[in-house]
Amino acid sequence: MSFVHLHVHSEYSLLDGACRIPRLIERVKSLGQNAVAITDHGVMYGAVDFYKAAKAAGIKPIIGCEVYVAPRSRHDRVHGLDNDSFHLVLLCMDQTGYENLSYMVSQSFLNGFYGKPRVDFALLQAHSEGLIALSACVAGQVPQLLLQDGFAAAKAKALEYAGIFPDRFYLELQDHGLDIQQKVNAGIRRIAKETGLPLVATNDAHYLTQEDSRLQDVLMCIQMQKTVDDPDRMRFETDQFYIKSEEEMRALLPDCPEAFDRTAEIAERCNMDFTFGKYHLPQFPIPEGHTNVSWFRQLCLEGFQERYPTPPDGYREQLDYEMQMIEKMGYVDYFLIVADFVDFARKSGIPVGPGRGSAAGAMVSYCLKITDIDPPKYGLYFERFLNPERVSMPDIDMDFGDTRRDEVIEYVKRKYGEDRVAQIVTFGTMAARGAIRDVARALNFTYAEADVVAKLVPGGPGNLHITLAEAMRKEPRLKSMYDSDTRVQELIDTAMGLEGMPRNASTHAAGVVITKLPVCDYVPLARNDDTIVTQYTMTTLEELGLLKMDFLALRNLTVLDDAVRMLQKDQPDFRLEDIPEDDPETYRMLSDGKTSGVFQLESGGMTGVCAGLKPKSIEDITAVIALYRPGPMDSIPKFLACAQDPQNVTY
Repeated sequence: MSFVHLHVHSEYSLLDGACRIPRLIERVKSLGQNAVAITDHGVMYGAVDFYKAAKAAGIKPIIGCEVYVAPRSRHDRVHGLDNDSFHLVLLCMDQTGYENLSYMVSQSFLNGFYGKPRVDFALLQAHSEGLIALSACVAGQVPQLLLQDGFAAAKAKALEYAGIFPDRFYLELQDHGLDIQQKVNAGIRRIAKETGLPLVATNDAHYLTQEDSRLQDVLMCIQMQKTVDDPDRMRFETDQFYIKSEEEMRALLPDCPEAFDRTAEIAERCNMDFTFGKYHLPQFPIPEGHTNVSWFRQLCLEGFQERYPTPPDGYREQLDYEMQMIEKMGYVDYFLIVADFVDFARKSGIPVGPGRGSAAGAMVSYCLKITDIDPPKYGLYFERFLNPERVSMPDIDMDFGDTRRDEVIEYVKRKYGEDRVAQIVTFGTMAARGAIRDVARALNFTYAEADVVAKLVPGGPGNLHITLAEAMRKEPRLKSMYDSDTRVQELIDTAMGLEGMPRNASTHAAGVVITKLPVCDYVPLARNDDTIVTQYTMTTLEELGLLKMDFLALRNLTVLDDAVRMLQKDQPDFRLEDIPEDDPETYRMLSDGKTSGVFQLESGGMTGVCAGLKPKSIEDITAVIALYRPGPMDSIPKFLACAQDPQNVTY
């Protein structure tokens, strides 16, 4: 290795970094560099995506974060004293370093947040093992002391950091053409000379190429809700904050070659690898005298006896086969956990769904009362849910009444521990229309001007994920406007540069993760309003082997529950499950297109299909729902024709 960028902000430094991860890796590789770090502001959102992209390209990934250090304790929140925080770059050397960084970043949100997620010296001292620290940009504590309090204070603070990170603290030299950096660099060099602390050259990259500085400028305007014409807005003073070549970097500080060589030394010291596909399931508390397998089998057999008092031939053999497969694949605790919180919901009178998705094909799900659907009755297949070739965790989505879902999540927290349960982050991204509106505001378009352009982007079900490039091909008026108006051209070009970037973090509507050890031992946490969420998305958590479950809040279940309660005032014995599946009045209602309020059948298109098919059985309704999705929708006319005249059916 020669030079390595160790201070880089990806798109996950939300609305601040413009280095998209795939393009970042492409850029580094094209420059002949074979390692790069990710150091987003205060978060680790992009760590796994970055790691996978780098590994796939043969680039060494260095996992890090530019944390915010509180001026006093992270618990102090006094206006005027604790508003400002200092930057510090932390890089993971190994698994211990990753766990320490994950813990500190989690704590910065959970109990250090004040304007920004903050760590403090107590956290750094207790969790410095396995981490390399860099003094950061001019917003770092040592540079700030050089600028404000003088050399002696800065030198003392540098030695304090070096005491926390012995042989692992480096003084950063940066040069983006700013006068303020010349003063900081002179002080940094002097500290290095007097203390022997090593120097390292970085570039605080926020975008990929010099030309991308305009994108970064607009991005910050979107973040600050300012326009590019506002002279008082926060902005980068030069266009030098990009991923530079080694030659460009060395030309900045020609008298300090060791600061560049040292980047490669640091990269060699950083060897953190993620492990994928190894499961970390929580342990279900088992009654004394049982193993998890014996307890699982006992519950399944008790449920089997209740569900099938006189079981047909082959049913018991099917249950044995499923139990063996679940045990073989290591998912016994998974089923026990789901069965337990569903049992809690039922006993608490919380509306819970009868079961949907492939889990309804498992007789074990039916016997454990996770679902209320008898798989053999409907010809459902266990193997669609679980089989030896499945490489991902089985997935059981559970529906709860929308007003009481949170009670189930609170039960799970009490059962496994508050620190072992978290909800899951999701990111709002700048889609085509949204990107146009965001960029238009930043470029000082009026609302009406932006609206005209945005509304030319095709909408509707077939265009949910349309890109601006596709929109230009599909909509001639948009292309014509682009070709004839230079302002619109700049607007669309800039929006194309930003579309798809994460815009904000929020909480996934349903996802919950449950872990064996505290969640932050595996992944960093953040706080979204009052909700604790993982910093990695649902798919990433699954890849890391964590137990993710969907606790869906379904309004229809609440409506059904309310209806049942009303009926029970006059008919105390009325139960939802006693309603017959062959009620002719119900099928007549659906055939007449009266589907308003019926789960999954109430959209305009679905109503039309029901009226065309005139369903006469549960199987007909199943077919309607299965067909009404992108792709299979094309077959609906043929399906309706065959249903009306079976002679049209061919095989």
